[in-house]
Amino acid sequence: MADRRSRRDLICEAALDLAAEGGNHALTHQGIDARLGLARGSTSYYYRTRHALVSAVIAHLTRRSREHFESAAPSVLPPTIEVAGNLIADQLETLLTDRRRDVLARYALVVDATADDELRAGLASCLFSLPAATALMEELGASEPLDAARDLISLLEGMVFDFASGTRALVPGGSFTDHRESLRTAIRLWIGTLATSR
Repeated sequence: MADRRSRRDLICEAALDLAAEGGNHALTHQGIDARLGLARGSTSYYYRTRHALVSAVIAHLTRRSREHFESAAPSVLPPTIEVAGNLIADQLETLLTDRRRDVLARYALVVDATADDELRAGLASCLFSLPAATALMEELGASEPLDAARDLISLLEGMVFDFASGTRALVPGGSFTDHRESLRTAIRLWIGTLATSR
């Protein structure tokens, strides 16, 4: 059983690589077999359909995100806007550097999720946690923590897209790291506004 589980993880990792490198059309059962040097049909043995494969990849990406966040997050919620802003900025920087592949793969998988509520729900929560954001906004005193958390995630999603594939991605010296301090300030301002206006 352990071998199957590790093979499934290898398949999901290869799928993320292919999606990030070549987009949605590069993610195929045969492409994964070739990437991993497996006999043709091996990936289909584990995931018969594209839907099953994409579902597994999204679940794998969600697990990876949760594990990374839990290993980096403090054991108690940040008590101040400044601490929260710094923590979030650090998480975004990790997404845009160490986990850039995951971000790009997620965008590639959107095509599969467009007409599928299950996949769309998985993608919507695979990088950012609404429950964690809600708890944070509640801790910071937002009167409507769920609404504030949704707004915060929308702002963060936009920032990640801008640096991964948007206008800042096209500008030399436009990396998150190059603008770390000004972006920390912007994130703290967002959090402060959301905590006090909601």
